[in-house]
Amino acid sequence: MEAPQQVDATSLADYLEVMTKAVFQSGMSWAVVEAKWPGFRAAFHDFDPDRVALTSPDELDALTSDARIIRNRKKIEATIENARTMVALAHEHGSFPAYLGSHDGFEATVKDLRRRFKFMGEMGCFYFLYVVRESVPTYEEWCVSRGRVPVHG
Repeated sequence: MEAPQQVDATSLADYLEVMTKAVFQSGMSWAVVEAKWPGFRAAFHDFDPDRVALTSPDELDALTSDARIIRNRKKIEATIENARTMVALAHEHGSFPAYLGSHDGFEATVKDLRRRFKFMGEMGCFYFLYVVRESVPTYEEWCVSRGRVPVHG
C-alpha cells in the first residue's frame, strides 16, 4: 500500500478536507474519490468549515444530485455535521490542533474522533491523523494491533 501524501494543515479547512476524503474513501475506490476531488472542493466551498456547517436543506438536496461529487447523502450529511463538530472543537480548545493534542496518545485520539465524528472508522482515523502529520504508529504496527495483515503494493 502506497502511503498517502501528507499535508501541512494550516487551517481548519485543511483538516476538514482531509477528514472528508477519509469519509468518502471508506468503502470506495480511492482512485474514484481522487478523480472527483476537484468537484468536491468546488461543491464544498474549498472546505471552508464555517460555510459547510451552514449548508441549508436546499443546498444539501442540491449536493445529492451534484455529478461533480459522489452523491452519497449520508456521507454528505456527515461532512456537514463533521464541519459543525470541528468548528465547535476548535472554538472550545482554541484550535483544532489543540483539540487533537488534548488526548493521551494515538489510541485515545482515535477513540474520541470515532465518538465525535461521523463515518470515521479505524482506517479513516489512521488515514486522517497520518495525512495531517499527527503522531501515528507505522502502518504495519497499526495493522498488527488490530489483527490485520498489512497490504502492500
